[in-house]
Amino acid sequence: MFCLTAVLRSDRKERCHFMIRSLTPQQATGNALAIAVQMKKIDKYEVCGLLGKGGMGMVYKVRMPVVGKIVALKLLAPHPNLVSLLGEEELKRLFVTEAVTMAGLRHPNIVDIWDFHESKDLTYFIMEYFCNNLGVIIGETYIVEEPSRMVSIDKTLHYARQILEGLSRLHQAGIIHRDIKPFNILVTDQDTAKITDFGLSKLRGEVFEGPQNLMVGSPYYAAPEQEEDPNNVDVRADLYSVGVMFYRMLTGTLPIDSYKNLSESNPDLDPNWDDFLVKAIATKRENRFASANEMIGALDVLRIAWEEKKDKVCEMPLEDDAGKNGPTGAEGALRSEGVKVGPGEARRVFGADDRWRPAQYVTNDFQVNGDGTVTDWATGLTWQQAGSDFPMTWNEARDYVDTLNRKSFARRDNWRLPTINELMSLLTDVPRAGDLCIEPVFDQSERWLWSSDRRSFVAAWYVSADMGYVSWQDFSCYYYVRAVSSNT
Repeated sequence: MFCLTAVLRSDRKERCHFMIRSLTPQQATGNALAIAVQMKKIDKYEVCGLLGKGGMGMVYKVRMPVVGKIVALKLLAPHPNLVSLLGEEELKRLFVTEAVTMAGLRHPNIVDIWDFHESKDLTYFIMEYFCNNLGVIIGETYIVEEPSRMVSIDKTLHYARQILEGLSRLHQAGIIHRDIKPFNILVTDQDTAKITDFGLSKLRGEVFEGPQNLMVGSPYYAAPEQEEDPNNVDVRADLYSVGVMFYRMLTGTLPIDSYKNLSESNPDLDPNWDDFLVKAIATKRENRFASANEMIGALDVLRIAWEEKKDKVCEMPLEDDAGKNGPTGAEGALRSEGVKVGPGEARRVFGADDRWRPAQYVTNDFQVNGDGTVTDWATGLTWQQAGSDFPMTWNEARDYVDTLNRKSFARRDNWRLPTINELMSLLTDVPRAGDLCIEPVFDQSERWLWSSDRRSFVAAWYVSADMGYVSWQDFSCYYYVRAVSSNT
């Protein structure tokens, strides 16, 4: 999803309200497509849901025929206002250029294109699909300036480096993305970041012939020069956007107005992090990093210093953390029966705050049992220590638990999918340096864990174990399972 925005030159915050919104397929396209979408099919693909929409078109989650694989279908369905500004032929050219641009790149941090279709009524392309993206992970909303979830230092370094590696490949090919933002960074089951949505990308030597008041990019993430003259931006515009995301991940806020230095926001960060950010988001592009590789080099310097700091902290005696986190708000046993609950009631039912983290954390009392299980005496629950070997769909997750009971795993036959309340009892706040010295009890590769709680008849709730929040996805997404059993 991207935004070509027709605006008058005004305050950046106001610009959010002028974004061209997509219409429904019935409004934006011909009768053939309207009927197809109503029948839950686009050409040969079964429509599973709408992933996003922008001025140029819509992105659907679809199922491939016969094999049943879930992919993303980006459909050309421009808003009439955009058609009047640029014309149908130019919009179609931009759409085809996006598909050709993405298909011509082969890199682990760039989304792959698998197919393209063009006919009288339909123009679309097929790309690989992953349920998560960085926007979902940080909890960014359409009101972009609202606070989002903070990301750990290690995870921020991990994502930022991968995004820069993907940009290095783009820039080497003479492509400037011009719309780097959290929702355009997909995150795979293996926690790999992949750049997507090349609808606004600029090829080497290409000149955009649109109206002068047409802004290219997304408010807050677009570099200042991109707002004024999108034709003359260079690679440093993309690096500016990475700098904004870097700050947002570490602080949960945007670097706007009189923002706090990183070292003020997090005691684990020193002024070297401030220097990195100042260079990354400098107003004048000549003061920024000259290339993605140069920015990667500076990022690696921060990473090495951070690893050394963790080592030094871990050499010090551990403080007594007893009572650091108060007990859960729920008295007695945690809810063990799965429920169907929508977003309006979910926070209350789960005991989550406005960013979908636990309102109160549990002080766990773990005992590793040596048989592949861990008992938490604070909650009276026994968990699988490793859980499923691979991520799986929600329906597969239920079958997996049934298999554990048939095999009497760890001599128990009362295993079940945990509720969100039970999973939340395992979550912790964003870790600081001292927290990382403690040997983890559970398998750290299991980032996302299914629950037995459903959001609807086709979607269920899950927790992000490493990021510490609650969210939901449809049953076809692939997450891990950590089965639980009650001790009574």
